[in-house]
Amino acid sequence: MSLIDLLTGNTGSQVADKAGQKFGISKNQIIALLAVAAPLIISYLRKKSQDSKEAESLNNALDKDHDGSILDDVSQADARQDEGGSILNHIFGSDKQNVENKLSQNTGISIDKIGPVLSMLAPIIMGYIGREKQQNNVGAGGLGDLLGGILGGAQNQAQQQSSPLNDILGSVLGKNDSQSSGSGSPLNDILGNILGRGDQKKQQSGGGLGDILGSFLGGK
Repeated sequence: MSLIDLLTGNTGSQVADKAGQKFGISKNQIIALLAVAAPLIISYLRKKSQDSKEAESLNNALDKDHDGSILDDVSQADARQDEGGSILNHIFGSDKQNVENKLSQNTGISIDKIGPVLSMLAPIIMGYIGREKQQNNVGAGGLGDLLGGILGGAQNQAQQQSSPLNDILGSVLGKNDSQSSGSGSPLNDILGNILGRGDQKKQQSGGGLGDILGSFLGGK
């Protein structure tokens, strides 16, 4: 399953429903947040995996706690919210508050809810990575390539298809066709900038979207 399939398929829809009901937030806002947070988390993990100790730690965590079963039972996400908070603390470190502030500003999810919502989504994203790791039989040494491949594959897929997800992202993040950097796809712009392929002017032209990505992602 590709990252795009995760975001647009039953898993993404179900977790957005549950999180939306729990926090009183629109489903579209949750889906938009998931669409930005998933590649963001994967990008940070890819950067961390360049360190052999971090890669081994991530590999062990995926083997032990993130086998992908959560994708088949998204109700686990609610029960694992505290765990998700710890995951985010480790992944983002000192960037966490900055990340939450920017995501709150650009999705319209209040700052008091953005952290708890992200904590609910984090185990879903980790479960997806864990399942991809199992299916590709990847060990600690191959995690960086796996994570990079997930991001690159998602960008290629976003370039090739029109998706309702782009309309959701466009409306929630305030990026319309006239502001587009040329791809016509907000999702493709997100992925391109996370992969370090975005032109700074393009990032800036996207308004709120550029604020999310341009200030601290760059070459991650």
